[in-house]
Amino acid sequence: MSWILFLSDMIIPITFAGILLFAFSRKMPVYDHFVSGAKDGFHTVFQIAPTIVGLIVAVGMLRASGALDLLSGLISPLTDRLGYPTETVPLTLMRLVSSSASTGLLIDLYETYGPDSFTGRFTSIMMSSTETVFYTMSIYFMSIKITKTRFTLAGALIANFTGVALSLLITRYLYPGL
Repeated sequence: MSWILFLSDMIIPITFAGILLFAFSRKMPVYDHFVSGAKDGFHTVFQIAPTIVGLIVAVGMLRASGALDLLSGLISPLTDRLGYPTETVPLTLMRLVSSSASTGLLIDLYETYGPDSFTGRFTSIMMSSTETVFYTMSIYFMSIKITKTRFTLAGALIANFTGVALSLLITRYLYPGL
Protein backbone atom coordinates (compact mmCIF):
# COMPACT_ATOMS: atom_id res chain seq x y z
CA MET A 1 0.00 0.00 0.00
CA SER A 2 2.85 2.40 0.77
CA TRP A 3 4.16 2.13 -2.82
CA ILE A 4 0.76 3.24 -4.14
CA LEU A 5 0.84 6.30 -1.86
CA PHE A 6 4.39 7.03 -2.95
CA LEU A 7 3.40 6.71 -6.62
CA SER A 8 0.37 8.97 -6.18
CA ASP A 9 2.58 11.61 -4.54
CA MET A 10 5.22 11.35 -7.25
CA ILE A 11 3.12 11.02 -10.42
CA ILE A 12 3.18 14.74 -11.30
CA PRO A 13 6.90 15.28 -10.63
CA ILE A 14 7.73 12.07 -12.55
CA THR A 15 5.56 13.17 -15.50
CA PHE A 16 7.11 16.65 -15.47
CA ALA A 17 10.66 15.20 -15.35
CA GLY A 18 9.79 12.75 -18.15
CA ILE A 19 8.57 15.56 -20.39
CA LEU A 20 11.70 17.57 -19.72
CA LEU A 21 13.99 14.59 -20.37
CA PHE A 22 12.17 13.80 -23.61
CA ALA A 23 12.43 17.42 -24.77
CA PHE A 24 16.12 17.65 -23.87
CA SER A 25 16.85 14.35 -25.63
CA ARG A 26 15.33 15.80 -28.82
CA LYS A 27 17.26 19.08 -28.31
CA MET A 28 14.00 21.07 -28.17
CA PRO A 29 14.03 24.67 -26.89
CA VAL A 30 11.99 23.87 -23.77
CA TYR A 31 11.88 27.38 -22.35
CA ASP A 32 10.84 28.91 -25.70
CA HIS A 33 8.00 26.40 -26.04
CA PHE A 34 6.92 27.11 -22.46
CA VAL A 35 6.84 30.88 -23.04
CA SER A 36 4.93 30.41 -26.30
CA GLY A 37 2.34 28.20 -24.56
CA ALA A 38 1.96 30.68 -21.70
CA LYS A 39 1.43 33.49 -24.21
CA ASP A 40 -1.29 31.48 -25.96
CA GLY A 41 -2.88 30.75 -22.58
CA PHE A 42 -3.10 34.44 -21.71
CA HIS A 43 -4.63 35.15 -25.11
CA THR A 44 -7.29 32.48 -24.45
CA VAL A 45 -8.05 33.93 -21.01
CA PHE A 46 -8.66 37.37 -22.50
CA GLN A 47 -10.94 35.85 -25.16
CA ILE A 48 -13.16 34.02 -22.67
CA ALA A 49 -13.20 36.67 -19.92
CA PRO A 50 -16.52 38.25 -21.07
CA THR A 51 -18.20 34.84 -21.01
CA ILE A 52 -16.95 34.13 -17.50
CA VAL A 53 -18.08 37.55 -16.25
CA GLY A 54 -21.52 37.02 -17.81
CA LEU A 55 -21.89 33.62 -16.13
CA ILE A 56 -20.82 35.00 -12.76
CA VAL A 57 -23.37 37.82 -12.99
CA ALA A 58 -26.14 35.43 -14.08
CA VAL A 59 -25.42 33.03 -11.22
CA GLY A 60 -25.37 35.88 -8.72
CA MET A 61 -28.71 37.15 -10.01
CA LEU A 62 -30.28 33.67 -9.83
CA ARG A 63 -29.16 33.12 -6.26
CA ALA A 64 -30.03 36.59 -5.00
CA SER A 65 -33.42 36.85 -6.70
CA GLY A 66 -34.85 33.69 -5.20
CA ALA A 67 -35.72 32.37 -8.67
CA LEU A 68 -34.29 28.96 -7.84
CA ASP A 69 -36.45 28.65 -4.73
CA LEU A 70 -39.51 29.78 -6.69
CA LEU A 71 -38.85 27.18 -9.37
CA SER A 72 -38.35 24.51 -6.70
CA GLY A 73 -41.71 25.37 -5.21
CA LEU A 74 -43.41 25.24 -8.60
CA ILE A 75 -42.12 21.80 -9.50
CA SER A 76 -42.32 20.31 -5.99
CA PRO A 77 -45.54 18.35 -6.76
CA LEU A 78 -43.71 16.59 -9.58
CA THR A 79 -40.53 15.98 -7.59
CA ASP A 80 -42.53 14.67 -4.63
CA ARG A 81 -44.35 12.21 -6.89
CA LEU A 82 -41.05 11.03 -8.37
CA GLY A 83 -39.41 10.71 -4.96
CA TYR A 84 -36.85 13.35 -5.83
CA PRO A 85 -35.75 15.49 -2.87
CA THR A 86 -37.24 18.93 -3.61
CA GLU A 87 -34.59 20.67 -1.52
CA THR A 88 -31.96 19.57 -4.05
CA VAL A 89 -33.64 21.13 -7.11
CA PRO A 90 -31.72 24.44 -6.83
CA LEU A 91 -28.45 22.52 -6.66
CA THR A 92 -29.42 20.35 -9.63
CA LEU A 93 -30.19 23.40 -11.75
CA MET A 94 -27.21 25.44 -10.57
CA ARG A 95 -24.90 22.52 -11.32
CA LEU A 96 -25.62 23.08 -15.01
CA VAL A 97 -24.23 26.60 -14.83
CA SER A 98 -21.58 26.99 -12.14
CA SER A 99 -19.45 24.59 -10.14
CA SER A 100 -18.55 27.13 -7.47
CA ALA A 101 -22.16 28.26 -6.95
CA SER A 102 -23.34 24.66 -6.80
CA THR A 103 -20.62 23.89 -4.26
CA GLY A 104 -21.96 26.76 -2.14
CA LEU A 105 -25.47 25.27 -2.36
CA LEU A 106 -24.04 21.86 -1.50
CA ILE A 107 -22.45 23.23 1.65
CA ASP A 108 -25.78 24.83 2.59
CA LEU A 109 -27.47 21.43 2.18
CA TYR A 110 -24.76 19.79 4.31
CA GLU A 111 -25.32 22.35 7.05
CA THR A 112 -29.10 21.86 6.95
CA TYR A 113 -29.38 18.09 6.50
CA GLY A 114 -25.89 16.78 7.28
CA PRO A 115 -23.44 15.08 4.92
CA ASP A 116 -24.46 11.60 6.11
CA SER A 117 -28.17 12.14 5.48
CA PHE A 118 -29.91 10.86 2.36
CA THR A 119 -29.85 14.38 0.92
CA GLY A 120 -26.16 14.80 1.70
CA ARG A 121 -25.16 11.49 0.18
CA PHE A 122 -27.37 11.95 -2.87
CA THR A 123 -25.98 15.40 -3.59
CA SER A 124 -22.41 14.17 -3.12
CA ILE A 125 -22.94 11.41 -5.68
CA MET A 126 -24.78 13.80 -7.98
CA MET A 127 -22.00 16.40 -7.86
CA SER A 128 -19.47 13.80 -8.99
CA SER A 129 -21.77 12.41 -11.70
CA THR A 130 -22.73 15.66 -13.43
CA GLU A 131 -21.05 18.53 -15.24
CA THR A 132 -21.42 22.28 -15.53
CA VAL A 133 -22.82 22.01 -19.04
CA PHE A 134 -23.40 25.66 -19.88
CA TYR A 135 -20.10 26.83 -18.41
CA THR A 136 -18.10 24.12 -20.13
CA MET A 137 -19.79 24.61 -23.50
CA SER A 138 -19.44 28.38 -23.40
CA ILE A 139 -15.76 28.27 -22.44
CA TYR A 140 -14.74 25.54 -24.88
CA PHE A 141 -16.79 26.77 -27.81
CA MET A 142 -15.87 30.40 -27.21
CA SER A 143 -12.15 29.68 -26.99
CA ILE A 144 -12.03 27.79 -30.30
CA LYS A 145 -14.80 29.81 -31.98
CA ILE A 146 -17.33 27.04 -32.63
CA THR A 147 -20.65 28.55 -33.67
CA LYS A 148 -22.65 25.50 -34.75
CA THR A 149 -23.10 23.28 -31.72
CA ARG A 150 -25.66 20.98 -33.36
CA PHE A 151 -26.60 18.30 -30.82
CA THR A 152 -24.00 19.14 -28.17
CA LEU A 153 -26.38 20.86 -25.76
CA ALA A 154 -29.10 18.21 -26.07
CA GLY A 155 -26.58 15.40 -25.60
CA ALA A 156 -24.94 17.12 -22.64
CA LEU A 157 -28.29 17.78 -20.94
CA ILE A 158 -29.41 14.18 -21.47
CA ALA A 159 -26.12 12.90 -20.04
CA ASN A 160 -26.35 15.30 -17.12
CA PHE A 161 -29.91 14.41 -16.15
CA THR A 162 -29.07 10.73 -16.59
CA GLY A 163 -26.30 11.30 -14.05
CA VAL A 164 -28.79 12.94 -11.70
CA ALA A 165 -31.32 10.11 -12.05
CA LEU A 166 -28.70 7.41 -11.58
CA SER A 167 -27.30 9.25 -8.57
CA LEU A 168 -30.73 9.07 -6.98
CA LEU A 169 -31.03 5.35 -7.78
CA ILE A 170 -27.52 4.60 -6.52
CA THR A 171 -28.15 6.48 -3.29
CA ARG A 172 -31.40 4.59 -2.74
CA TYR A 173 -29.70 1.28 -3.45
CA LEU A 174 -26.58 1.87 -1.34
CA TYR A 175 -28.31 3.57 1.58
CA PRO A 176 -31.80 2.08 1.81
CA GLY A 177 -32.26 2.94 5.48
CA LEU A 178 -31.81 6.68 5.09
